[in-house]
Amino acid sequence: MLLTGTFNRSVDDKLRVAIPKGLREALDGQPGIGLYVAPGTDGSLAIYSETSFASLGERFAGVSPTQQNVRAFTRLFYARAQRVELDKQGRVRIPPELAELAGLGREAVLLGVQDHLELWAVERWRQYLDERQGNYDEIAEAAFDAKNNQ
Repeated sequence: MLLTGTFNRSVDDKLRVAIPKGLREALDGQPGIGLYVAPGTDGSLAIYSETSFASLGERFAGVSPTQQNVRAFTRLFYARAQRVELDKQGRVRIPPELAELAGLGREAVLLGVQDHLELWAVERWRQYLDERQGNYDEIAEAAFDAKNNQ
């Protein structure tokens, strides 16, 4: 499953966000299907399918738990991650504490990012773009160099 695209979304009073049909299909999203909402990076929230969330867990299982940063990250990540379900209208309810963590308001931006979705407060996403878009080539070069050095 490859998730891509940028979608402006409304957040209703019950903290529900509609997932576009194409993304739901890529997530194997049927009503009642489980998704996981977790703290993301750079002030976003990450939304994983059950398969992607399990795969992430397997990757962490292969890392030494004696490393302080690994222990801290897994505690902070998994302690706040929550399972949610798609409703019949293709919406997920964002847990209030995670909505607060991400600074979500009435409008949000939903991104497809390879194997997961990211949900951003509009202003945080605009600031992120403003700070990094001008350095796209340098960021791409560093990312490909990092991949090649693994």
